[in-house]
Amino acid sequence: MTRLLIAASGTGGHLFPALAVAEVVEASGPVRWLGVPDRLETSLVPERFGLITVKAGGLQGRGLKKLMQLFRLVLASISVRRVIQRESIEAVFTTGGYIAAPAILAARWCGIPVVLHESNAIPGRVTRLLGRLCSAVAIGLPAAAQSIPGSQPIVTGTPVRAAFLTPQPLPAWVPRGDGPLLVVMGGSQGAVGLNKMVRSILPKLLNQGCRVVHLTGGNDPEINQLQHPNLAERRFSDDIPGLLQHADLAISRAGAGSLSELAVCGTPSVLVPFPQAADRHQDANAACAASFGAAVIVHQHDPDQPVLATTIQRLLGARLGQPDADPQLLPQMQQGMAELAERDADQQLANLIQQLKR
Repeated sequence: MTRLLIAASGTGGHLFPALAVAEVVEASGPVRWLGVPDRLETSLVPERFGLITVKAGGLQGRGLKKLMQLFRLVLASISVRRVIQRESIEAVFTTGGYIAAPAILAARWCGIPVVLHESNAIPGRVTRLLGRLCSAVAIGLPAAAQSIPGSQPIVTGTPVRAAFLTPQPLPAWVPRGDGPLLVVMGGSQGAVGLNKMVRSILPKLLNQGCRVVHLTGGNDPEINQLQHPNLAERRFSDDIPGLLQHADLAISRAGAGSLSELAVCGTPSVLVPFPQAADRHQDANAACAASFGAAVIVHQHDPDQPVLATTIQRLLGARLGQPDADPQLLPQMQQGMAELAERDADQQLANLIQQLKR
């Protein structure tokens, strides 16, 4: 039995892979969760796992600001060390981000193993700085290995929720018909630039018989302004597994979590990387998927430019009945996604934690 502390905080990209691992390892011992006050984990975690919060932040800035951040890091590490001792923690698992730094330092201080998982092709700052201090570093995409000095990363893939790994029905609210199904995922906060690109081409796609599910995110003022029987617009949905499993094509940002979900569902994709992502890591994630032949990259552009429209017409051409279209494009991309996917990433990480504990 292993008493595990999971350190994951902030965004779904950090939390959902950690939750998938937690569901596997809780069968072999109690799990405690380390997070930050007022972040997403305070609503997702407490109903399943004991949540302990500490104040943690980044290491950006210079001069006095940097000194204050280092001081807070020391205080946070002391707090985590007390948690480890009080809860008799035997191993630490973290998915990076601000909370990872005090968790890694405290684990080293206490002499217990710590496993770090990095999901992006370009590792985050904490991973690059502290990966060498971890007992093991696991990565979601092979390209990350060259950017984590002093460690020998293991490619495990990025865990996804169990629902993505079992067949799911097409949600009842999705438009029915014989036309191809296009799923657009605009991001949880609302990808305004991506949404505008999509809306500029929606009328033509809908009139061609394409069925479109557009998940706009929360920050979208134009939702439901266009009404069409082949269009379903929602800000969010809990039915992502069923949508992606039945989609002919997806349009998505290139976050590591979304990419893993697309891969295990075998969904051909047009990836539009978020241009302001830290270190342009979404560009690197998208490039990794494209190298497998699983996705086509379209960079964010003005809605009146034809790049996205041309790409979708080429990919869906055979399903839309265009005589000169290549019917093998989507099957080839499905195969690329299958090659990219790691369907047992959660089990691989759980096994790694157990092996190090022994």
